[in-house]
Amino acid sequence: MKTALSALEKPSAAPAPEKSDARNLVDAVFRARELSIGGALVLLILGTWLTNHSFLDSQGVKDLLLNSSILVLLAVGQSVVVATRNIDLSVGSVVGLTAFTCGDFVSGTSHGPLTVMLLGIAIGALCGLVSGALVSIGKVPALVVTLGMLYVVQGIDYALADGGQINAVNLPDPVLSLGSGSILGIPYLPLISVAVLAATAYFLRTYRSGRELYAIGSSPEAARLAGIPIRRRVLVAYVFSGAIAGLAGALWLARFGTVVANAASGWELTVVSAVVVGGVAITGGVGSVWGAALGALLLTTISGALIVLKVDPFWEQAITGALLILAITADRLVQVRTTNALRKRSRR
Repeated sequence: MKTALSALEKPSAAPAPEKSDARNLVDAVFRARELSIGGALVLLILGTWLTNHSFLDSQGVKDLLLNSSILVLLAVGQSVVVATRNIDLSVGSVVGLTAFTCGDFVSGTSHGPLTVMLLGIAIGALCGLVSGALVSIGKVPALVVTLGMLYVVQGIDYALADGGQINAVNLPDPVLSLGSGSILGIPYLPLISVAVLAATAYFLRTYRSGRELYAIGSSPEAARLAGIPIRRRVLVAYVFSGAIAGLAGALWLARFGTVVANAASGWELTVVSAVVVGGVAITGGVGSVWGAALGALLLTTISGALIVLKVDPFWEQAITGALLILAITADRLVQVRTTNALRKRSRR
């Protein structure tokens, strides 16, 4: 009897090592992708520094951190949406709207940075809620919804601005200090970005609801059969992305002080490029926010390096486009090879 029970137990225990091996293989592949991006970033920084030593002086490093912090934030929010096999093209417009609205709200007052950030997050979350509801509940394609939201939010921003702008001289000093202040020589903005990045990465890796976002992106049908609340998860992903874009808009206001209606215009594709270059597959289901942050830092460093080397700014867009095509191609090749490797292991 014991022998029969043991025989019955063995088949159910056997798949565990295979699942573990498959998971380890996928993790190893994308960890290698992140390491390669990090290596390219280091080589770019060293190469630019050897050409112009001022690139890594104290001011140069500070500028690099400040310039990349907002893009890193947006890449984190976008990664959560892309992981579900969706996209949010409205983030640049949301940044512009929140930056101008927050600036208009606190101009000539004594409000502090906390008020600005909370207001920005609220406005951004509302925009994300509208997009998420249309995508998850209305079943409208994400590309169509967020492209439409891009123009809607942009139109609202232009209507509110009415040809005017927010001037730094009218903003409270504590708000401006958020964009220029530092702790132990490290600016506030990068510290905020790293904190949001670490918290998001921990949530996605540790909590079941975070892992379910990847399950939805990997196979929506399988996720539905597994009982995952797809509509709710996608809606939350868009609200989160909008809230992060709203926070980025508040930080944009603190960083630059002077804000016009078209602030962050065109950043949508830059954010998507950073996410995809960072290893988050555009087809969803794989990648990490750490990789997306590295992609954002790489694109920002390329921009700064071209300025230092006095290269035509046109090449920034050309290089970004080339990296995007290369990343998508690499994702496809990795996906095919990983699938083949997993099939061979399952046969064994």
